[in-house]
Amino acid sequence: MIPQVLPHREDLGGSFIMGNLVAIVGRPNVGKSTLFNRFTQTRHAIVADEAGTTRDRQYGKCEWTGREFSIVDTGGWVVNSDDIFEEEIRKQVLIAVEEADVVLFLVDVQNGVTDLDMQVASILRRSKTPVILVSNKTDNYDLQYNSAEFYSLGLGDPFCVSALTGSGTGDLLDMVIEKLPAPTPDEEVDEIPRFAVVGRPNVGKSSIVNAFIGEDRNIVTNIAGTTRDSIYTRYTKFGFDFYLVDTAGIRKKGKVNEDLEFYSVMRSIRAIENADVCILMLDATRGIESQDLNIYSLIQRNQKGLVVVINKWDLVEDKSTKAMKYFEDTIRERFAPFVDFPIIFASALTKQRIFKVLEMAKETYLNRNTKVSTAKLNEEMLPIIEATPPPSNKGKYIKIKYCMQLPNTRVPSFVFFANLPQYVKEPYKRFLENKIRERWNFTGTPINIYIRQK
Repeated sequence: MIPQVLPHREDLGGSFIMGNLVAIVGRPNVGKSTLFNRFTQTRHAIVADEAGTTRDRQYGKCEWTGREFSIVDTGGWVVNSDDIFEEEIRKQVLIAVEEADVVLFLVDVQNGVTDLDMQVASILRRSKTPVILVSNKTDNYDLQYNSAEFYSLGLGDPFCVSALTGSGTGDLLDMVIEKLPAPTPDEEVDEIPRFAVVGRPNVGKSSIVNAFIGEDRNIVTNIAGTTRDSIYTRYTKFGFDFYLVDTAGIRKKGKVNEDLEFYSVMRSIRAIENADVCILMLDATRGIESQDLNIYSLIQRNQKGLVVVINKWDLVEDKSTKAMKYFEDTIRERFAPFVDFPIIFASALTKQRIFKVLEMAKETYLNRNTKVSTAKLNEEMLPIIEATPPPSNKGKYIKIKYCMQLPNTRVPSFVFFANLPQYVKEPYKRFLENKIRERWNFTGTPINIYIRQK
């Protein structure tokens, strides 16, 4: 069987379940990216540029036997020296072990056990995270006998697969599902909105969370959870009632030398998947950087509500309306095609406009639950479609006669019934989405547009 890729899925209502995270680790050229692409049947890249190295962070989703989980490929190093090379791998293995629910340790059966494999295995043996030893590039039965030498790594039976051909990957996924924590609904959290503060390191996440909570601690209650889960803080001030999914201030003092960019991606995956609305923090003094776009892409891929906060606005010299307009236009241009989201210029230090942040997060959450009646939707949209129909394809004309909003979806989803749905392309879907946004308030929330056979 081929693992099913998860596109933008309909996020149905029901009990909230913590997302599971699987990390693929190992030295370079063992096939980590190939296995990642095999699992997701796509290629998503999270890119972070640093001096002297080029790294490709890949993040995706996979569904197998009804269970969904996220995958992170930790690969992508350039060797400057043996010491730097080994240190980078060690850092990322440590982060993956700390954050993931299951670790896939890939080794190359054609090259056998290397010193670097032994070092990575030494780290994994001391961890409490479930580890699956994967003997990759086992393209024929003769090579399976060679995998016996990996027993010396002390991580149990090597699991023989070929990421290139897909041999053994279905059985490997079965084992991954067995080792993932059992899904446990959290009814208490599910009924209340969940807002996540996300962003790259040193952008002011800790400061704004402290500004939200303030000094009056008696209204704060923490939900017990494991160290790998995001921390929930109940906020009930000023008529608000929501959970703050806090990713700020969670780094241990002993981990100051770890790869900050990779660590923030791992934490952001957790926080974004466990939230309804994401408050994306940007630094007004530094503008938009590649890591901001990485985290934004995670929010979009998980179809979460979005509020953009430009923090440290008090440090900017030019606070004119023209400067704010330039900031807004630049952000929307970089985040296109999704541009219908609020942008707030704030300062966590001076508490400037932080109340506005909460108001917009609440409004975005409510917009996600907006329902449009079928009669009103057809009354507004059908004349627009008749005046601007989908482009004809191969001499065939496409007719849309009926539309409706799907019930019981977390993300507003609309279905349009056409005689030739396969000929309706993405630009026309965006056209329909824009017309819906012009007539109803869906600011901050993504919209799904489906074309189905009438």
